[in-house]
Amino acid sequence: MFLQIKGRRALPSAAAQILLSLPGLVSAQQLASEQLGQVVVTATRTPVEVSDLVTETTILDRAALDRSEGRTLVEVLAQAPGLQFSNTGGLGKSSSLFVRGLEARHVLLLVDGVRVGSATLNTASLDNLPLDTVERIEIARGPMTSLYGSNAMGGVVQVFTRRGTPGLRGNARLTAGSRGYGLASGGVSFGADNFDFAAQVQHQQTDGFSATNPAVPFNNHAPDDDGFRQNAGSLRAGWAFAPGWRLEGLLLESRGKTHFDDGPGDDARAELRNTVQSLQVGGPVHSGWRTKLAFGRSVDSFDTITSASAFTMPGAITTDQRQLAWENRVALPVGEALLLLERVEQDVSRPGEPFAVSERSIDALAAGWSARLDRHDVQASLRRDRNSQFGGYTTGALAYAYKLALAWRAGGSYGTSFTAPSFNQLYFPGFGNPDLKAEEGEHGELFLQWAAGAQRVRVTAYQHRYDLFISSGPQPANIPQVKIDGASLSWDARFGGLTLAASYDHLNPRNDSAGTADFGKLLPRRAKQAAKASVDWRQGDFSAGASLQAYSRRFDDTANTIELSGFGVLDLRTDWFLTRDWSLGLRLNNVGGKVYETAFGYNQPGREGFVTVRWSPH
Repeated sequence: MFLQIKGRRALPSAAAQILLSLPGLVSAQQLASEQLGQVVVTATRTPVEVSDLVTETTILDRAALDRSEGRTLVEVLAQAPGLQFSNTGGLGKSSSLFVRGLEARHVLLLVDGVRVGSATLNTASLDNLPLDTVERIEIARGPMTSLYGSNAMGGVVQVFTRRGTPGLRGNARLTAGSRGYGLASGGVSFGADNFDFAAQVQHQQTDGFSATNPAVPFNNHAPDDDGFRQNAGSLRAGWAFAPGWRLEGLLLESRGKTHFDDGPGDDARAELRNTVQSLQVGGPVHSGWRTKLAFGRSVDSFDTITSASAFTMPGAITTDQRQLAWENRVALPVGEALLLLERVEQDVSRPGEPFAVSERSIDALAAGWSARLDRHDVQASLRRDRNSQFGGYTTGALAYAYKLALAWRAGGSYGTSFTAPSFNQLYFPGFGNPDLKAEEGEHGELFLQWAAGAQRVRVTAYQHRYDLFISSGPQPANIPQVKIDGASLSWDARFGGLTLAASYDHLNPRNDSAGTADFGKLLPRRAKQAAKASVDWRQGDFSAGASLQAYSRRFDDTANTIELSGFGVLDLRTDWFLTRDWSLGLRLNNVGGKVYETAFGYNQPGREGFVTVRWSPH
């Protein structure tokens, strides 16, 4: 048996057998964390132990991020089951994340609860987020619209920045690598009595490689290196000013300069800016009732400095989002309720001719309920959104799991969702369609899970069906129906110092509108098969590991005429712990030097090596 990649044998039979029969989750620390009752918040907007969740959730901790040196954020996220990505030329270039086959606009990015993205593109800001400011990432799959509103059709990725811990601690690291890559970061944290803070700074740069090759459409190829430079920092502080009450603030700023290709001639480049600000206060009103008031603001800006294209106008395309949320958690005789009031305001701007409409507001009221009843776990939510452009939408979700036996658990979920069109899709001059309607979706899932000792296996089958799907390209239109069927098999285990994980995903994302030109065709840039595996081994002061990802072929266009070959990429890593606080790490990415594309005409990194010196006092 062979896993086929564009008609060729991509993996030998034994490897394919392992990947297909022992699939799993990514983070090496995840299994142990869950057994200790690790608490997550993204899947329900309330603290819930992972073992009680129905929603499939992956946690990427700080150690998992450290093992992914040189990789972009979307590449790190795509190591998890059910996730795929496309990228247009390496670090700092435009990227898309697909969760269970849904569009990039169907996944919501939060940074400590604040929406971060571009309302002109309707996509998450994944290209300029400084990873060294991050403590952990939670990936919750499935329809989350009934908790978070538009753009959460396929799931939510929530990034949590570093937070102060008891005592005074510092951290620092230096990395050097291929193609002029360099990273320097450092931080300090403090916690005592009722006050804590954490500050982190990061500088990253790379000479890069040519983002495009001669096949790229519209004659956009320029045979030069397209580098990236980034300066970023974060500050998070908290004050417990009364029993159970806490005031917390966050400031994150990231500024990057990226070079890209949009034709021969000028060295096209742009400045990227992402800002996240938040202030929240919360605590107990009385026994069984906790409240939190949170204000957040995010700015996403892409400022073109120079361009080789006559169709690209210099200047900044900017999204400014502000949100105010009042959350209440109330203990009930059975379970806990969540009551939420939320307002989101979005302002956009572009150089030259402004959008016909450049702002909108969304007011929402939501309620949720979570409960564990003996062998039963139930999570439910209902939300009403009032969008100033598109009127009212009501969405809901119900998830249930039953513990069949000591090691066995089964469950399922059903939810509805919607996603509003972006400002570009509606109003971009000569491109948009102001008559577009919001997309509406229905989502179902069934799963079976076995967990015993240090091993866990989960198989999930799901279906997404959404109406009024918005087509890509100029003058987008609402396609009557798109359907996505998929299944994911995952396995992870830990045996002493050895941690193993693997996963296999089968996906069928297609145009399901009979009578349309592309009926039955696959949605672009998503592979039907994906296999992933990782192994990490720790013995004394030495650790070593490897990660493998393999994808079948995909298509770059809706008519399925432009084929992207399947590919497999192997990364190797090792660390020596020189002392209690100092370590030396080596990374070798894409060991085989595989040449591949995730978007037609755009290059991906070849073989790259990295050396890291890290100081992390315990």
